Amino acid sequence: MERLRQETHCGDPAADRTSGLIAYLDGEPVGWCAVEPRTAYPRLPPARLAWKTRTEDPADAGVWAVTCFATRAGFRRRGITRALVRTTVAFARERGARALEGYPMITEPGQEITWGEVHVGSRSIFEDAGFTEVAHPTPRRVVMRIDFD
Repeated sequence: MERLRQETHCGDPAADRTSGLIAYLDGEPVGWCAVEPRTAYPRLPPARLAWKTRTEDPADAGVWAVTCFATRAGFRRRGITRALVRTTVAFARERGARALEGYPMITEPGQEITWGEVHVGSRSIFEDAGFTEVAHPTPRRVVMRIDFD
């Protein structure tokens, strides 16, 4: 987590930007997520797939994306990712984003999922933070979005 903190400039008041947020529990770093303007992710596959049904300009820097989550072993299944998603909403809004998107996997109870599939989060955590589905580019992936006034 410390390496991610340094690489992303998270918590550095002198940094002009950051590419992620760190979650702390009792002062200890326990999770991280990537969030920044969508234009920082030119190869974002879910977004590219989703443009087939959307008319919005994919190069719009006013739309931000939350793309990846990591939770330390020993702290999983404690709501860390859910808290990070909620925090990204305020973070992006405060920095001038018009909207925020996520590209989660659809998970079903009892369905086997590989470790790498859920690093993007699940649809339910985005729904709980106020996001709505705007595209369904693959059978197991959705584009979730929250627009700011």
